Amino acid sequence: MISENIKIFVGCDPNNCDLEQLMVLEHSVRKHTQHNVEFIWMQLSHDINSPWYSDQETNQGWSTAKWATPFSGFRWAIPELCDFKGRAIYMDADVVVLCDIAELWSHPMSDEAIVIAKGGKSSARLCTCVWDCSKAKEYLPPLDEIRSDPDSHKNLMRLIKDKPQLVEPYRDSYNNIDGEDLTIEQIKVLHYSDMGTQFSHKYAIPRLAKMDQKHWFDGKIMPHPRQDLIELFDEYYAEALELGYKPENYLIEPFGTFSKATQINYQGNKVTRPDQETNWFNKQIRKIKAKFKKPTFTLDG
Repeated sequence: MISENIKIFVGCDPNNCDLEQLMVLEHSVRKHTQHNVEFIWMQLSHDINSPWYSDQETNQGWSTAKWATPFSGFRWAIPELCDFKGRAIYMDADVVVLCDIAELWSHPMSDEAIVIAKGGKSSARLCTCVWDCSKAKEYLPPLDEIRSDPDSHKNLMRLIKDKPQLVEPYRDSYNNIDGEDLTIEQIKVLHYSDMGTQFSHKYAIPRLAKMDQKHWFDGKIMPHPRQDLIELFDEYYAEALELGYKPENYLIEPFGTFSKATQINYQGNKVTRPDQETNWFNKQIRKIKAKFKKPTFTLDG
C-alpha cells in the first residue's frame, strides 16, 4: 500500500461546463484503486489567494488568451504547489481511468527525467503525466513568474522539446487517445481527447442550455466513431450516479468570461476523424513529403 496520498491535479473548465467529466473521472479512479487519492481541481478563480487566480481585465494572474483550453498552462504549477516534494499526477478532465492509478504513480523514472508522459524521442503528451516535483525544481521558473508571463506555457513546452531527456515515456495505453485501435481491455487510461466528439457533451450541453449557457468549446460537435467507448462512458456515468455522485456536487461559482484560442476550425485527430484521410491522392502526397521532411518534436497543447 502506498503510504502517501496519490495527488491528482485535474485541469477543469471554470464555468461548470464539464461537471459530468469530473464525476466520471473521480468515480473511475476510485473504482479501480484501494489507495488514498486526493483530487485537486484546477479552475480559474477570482480569489487572489488561489493559485489559479486570474483577472482578465487587469492582466493579473494567469493569462489564458493563447491557451487551447481554460487550463492548458496550469500543469507547470504543480511541482511548486507540492513544495517540490514527491510525485503528482496531472490529467485533463476528459479521462476515464481503467486501471489502478497506483500503476501510473509508481512508474519507474530515469535519473534525467522530471516527468513521465506519453511519447519518445520525437513527441511528448503531457495531458496525462506524472511529475517528480523535486527534480522539476531545477528546470521550472517560480510560479509567480510562470503565472505572469502570457508565453510561459509555450516557452515551457519548448523546454521539453529542447530537452526530450526530461520526459520518461510510458506505455501508450496510459494515455490512450480516443481508442487508437485498442480494445477496452487493453486500455489503461482512456483520454477522449477530441473536443468535438467528447462523450460528455450529450449530458453537459442540454444542462447548460437550461441555464442559457454555452459550452466553452466553440467548434463543431460530432459523434465519436467508437460505439463501445461511448457505451463505456455511459456505463461509468450511470455507475457514478448509483453510487451517489452527482454533477452538481462539482459546481463552483462560475468564473465568467475568459480569453482563449477559438476552436471554430478545430480538426480533432485521425483516430476520431478518419474521413480526413480518405482522399487517396492527398494521402499519397503527404506520405511522399513525410519521407523528405526533417523530423520534428511534437507536443500536445
